[in-house]
Amino acid sequence: MNDDVRNIVLGVVAAGISAALGWLARTYLWRRKLRRKQAFFGLPDNSESLLVVNRGAGGPELTVMRYDVFALLELSALIKDCHAHAQVLPHDAARQGFGERTEFCVGGPASNRRMMAHLASLLPGVRVNVDPEPGPDRGAFQVGTERYRVEPGREEYALLARLTVDQSPRARPVFLFCGQTAITNQAATRYLARNHERLARKYGDDSFVLLLKVVNSQAYGPDVVELVADVTREAKTPLPTPAAPRNSHRAS
Repeated sequence: MNDDVRNIVLGVVAAGISAALGWLARTYLWRRKLRRKQAFFGLPDNSESLLVVNRGAGGPELTVMRYDVFALLELSALIKDCHAHAQVLPHDAARQGFGERTEFCVGGPASNRRMMAHLASLLPGVRVNVDPEPGPDRGAFQVGTERYRVEPGREEYALLARLTVDQSPRARPVFLFCGQTAITNQAATRYLARNHERLARKYGDDSFVLLLKVVNSQAYGPDVVELVADVTREAKTPLPTPAAPRNSHRAS
């Protein structure tokens, strides 16, 4: 074998080794990124999750509003990327606890009983005005001492939460997407889809509650979302119980 042939062979071998090492490095980084994503969502390979949605009022069949369907599509893509599976359940059929499977609960408490139960048991510092009568506080959020009113199409709010009941390695989180309107539910799911890597780096396996503001949804849809504040502490601190009115007794 002359020098030219030997150099060619060595070059081919070196190129093959470099390609193999590059492929191994990319595979390692991809797998590490996937594992981090799976850990954040509580979705290991082939695991099961729940998508809990509103049941429409049009009949006994499961019907979902258009923007809530878009929210489910956002979440379904995340679940598929984690190599996991999802079961869709209407809010009034999800009669089970939490922690066994990752749950994604979409919709405000006015139309989602499951969301109402989660807020009452997991976020006692949050109140949502579910009064059906028109008024300035209809649909308003109260988080701690602050109140956030809705201006449909102009300024609307949503809560995005990742909550765990205990810190055991097998405990699965509950994700809440509680918006003042249907489009804000989708805005919250889209915010999670776009920012889950940053949120995972910041919070890891810890719980968090974020207050989001959806700006001018009439023009921009669910795309323009601002982070108002991390309200985890306020949302988890029970609101003070109003003092009971005193009964005055007049001596006869």
